[in-house]
Amino acid sequence: MSTITNTTKTTLRAEGFSCPSCVAKIEKQVGRLDGVESVKVHFASARIEVVHDAVVVSSDDLVAAVAKAGYTARPAAF
Repeated sequence: MSTITNTTKTTLRAEGFSCPSCVAKIEKQVGRLDGVESVKVHFASARIEVVHDAVVVSSDDLVAAVAKAGYTARPAAF
């Protein structure tokens, strides 16, 4: 039995976080979403890399989860 996955990697640019605990807060909030496989916040470059199932969770959902954690993010071109 094969599983069809729609796994994609989305990179977000984040604003407003200034401490390591902010990183954990964002990773926890985004990681809670159904369809998210992994979340990695790069503190120095203010990038959030998310591996997720694009059918289950959209980039808008990811941005909303970051907002729920108290920070601003937007999809990045790179």
